[in-house]
Amino acid sequence: MTAPREPRLLPWSGPEGKPCYLITDDDGGGPVSRLADTTESTQLGMGAELLAHARVLLPRTPRGELRYLAERLTEALADALRVAESRGRRLRDPN
Repeated sequence: MTAPREPRLLPWSGPEGKPCYLITDDDGGGPVSRLADTTESTQLGMGAELLAHARVLLPRTPRGELRYLAERLTEALADALRVAESRGRRLRDPN
């Protein structure tokens, strides 16, 4: 019998903004795990595109647009940190 896996932090939040976790006995190949993998990949890709866009715009961006850009960058960073935390937890899992 193998030890239970640590719950996986999912890349989305619940209705009240609380973290969502997946508890599974499989090897991560289930439908929710695959959806989470796809979502993480999409979030990281969007963050990379946003960062590239910001690097082009920042030197000549008006104040109002800077606020919008800062808000989107903040969202992208939060997503990336959630992905990093989730993947870090799975790397520590000895199973």
